[in-house]
Amino acid sequence: MVKLVLLRHGQSQANETNTYTGWTDSLLTEEGAKQARDAGKLLKKEKIFFSTVHTSSLVRAIKTANIVLSTIGQAAVPIQKNWRLNERHYGALRGINKDLSRQIYGKHQIALWRRSYDAVPPLMAKPDYERRYNKYPRDILPLGESLKMASERIVPYWLDNIAPQLLHGKNQLIVAHGSTLRALIKYIEEISDEKIDGVEVENAVPIIYELDKKLRVMNKETL
Repeated sequence: MVKLVLLRHGQSQANETNTYTGWTDSLLTEEGAKQARDAGKLLKKEKIFFSTVHTSSLVRAIKTANIVLSTIGQAAVPIQKNWRLNERHYGALRGINKDLSRQIYGKHQIALWRRSYDAVPPLMAKPDYERRYNKYPRDILPLGESLKMASERIVPYWLDNIAPQLLHGKNQLIVAHGSTLRALIKYIEEISDEKIDGVEVENAVPIIYELDKKLRVMNKETL
């Protein structure tokens, strides 16, 4: 059976301050870098040899991927960085402390925006244009996303870039973000729209899937 490992990045500065980020860069804290090394140590014991690592265009995920690969002695494994694996875009909530947002909008509304599948947060007035996205059409830049909207960009990447390699027996590592990975877990495990709100992905905790020849889940382990 082939193995797929999902890993959320280590603690970022925004995680530390409990702030919404989405597509905004936020560097790893010292604790976040340590978490990445610790995740690498756990994976090293599993002796999984990866063919490819997939990550987003955001620094916190890229840095985590590099630390993990160095720790497991697989620094030469190619890394594919793609905007489709970026964190869900939190729209106009970006940069706001999460506790403050509950005071502004109410706990129930924030819970819907954060955890439900199709609730859309308040949108930004206009998208941010950054150099890293210059090679793509401008319409990839969101004003804000529900988890469903994020899934619509994430799942095609899975189908085009990850699933084919798994089908050829090549182990894959995905280092991304909480919502990105929730969307993938929903797809891989066929979780309903209603039940996805109960799925949480912690920072730097490896999730290992064993998949059969049709990419059905045969075993799942959280280290």
